[in-house]
Amino acid sequence: MHSPYPPPIPAEMLLLAYRSGIFPMADRRDDPEVFWVEPRERAIIPLNQFHMSRSLKKVLTRDRFSVTIDRDFASVISACAEPREDHPESWISERIMASYRQLHALGHAHSIECWDGAELVGGLYGVSFDQVFCGESMFSRQSDASKVALCWLVALMRRANYRLLDCQFMTGHLATMGAVEIPQQQYLEGLARSAGTPDMSLPEAWQAVMREAGSDYSSPGKLIAQSLTQTS
Repeated sequence: MHSPYPPPIPAEMLLLAYRSGIFPMADRRDDPEVFWVEPRERAIIPLNQFHMSRSLKKVLTRDRFSVTIDRDFASVISACAEPREDHPESWISERIMASYRQLHALGHAHSIECWDGAELVGGLYGVSFDQVFCGESMFSRQSDASKVALCWLVALMRRANYRLLDCQFMTGHLATMGAVEIPQQQYLEGLARSAGTPDMSLPEAWQAVMREAGSDYSSPGKLIAQSLTQTS
């Protein structure tokens, strides 16, 4: 059956846009068009300034959620696109979802999932290239689930020797976890400094954490919490 939406944005075009400091959005879920955004002020989380509250550290160390990477990318992006009380219309359109699913298939988009048993209760997704991760969106169906996903993302990026975590727009939620705003030109300079290949991919970093937890008879969440309390 013929799709009512234009084809996905070509992966090469998407990656070129991200490397140029711009990204696509849509006006609504069923919008066939996208527009390209270049914020004047860019929110980033400096990886060595990430803030984890005491209560969040307890949630992590108790392994309240089991955390995976790339286990269900499609469900994560669909959950992020669902209407919310403060945002009844999503900027994540059907065309954007198709574009990022395509990018995920090529290894340039990743999801982090938080599970309560077999139920997906939170997570995030974003774009990965060079030593950069551009967080696109997150969702939470249980308290702290998206925060736990972000903790894991930061810890995996530090383990893999990534350099730049882009959050695009500042929110109060991100500010409490160490996000800061910088001018777009400074962000572009950060992109340039983050060229090159990280020590490992994010899925490889996740596998390393799980191996280490298994060999030490430890908790994956404890390892993540410990790594985030160490200075980088």
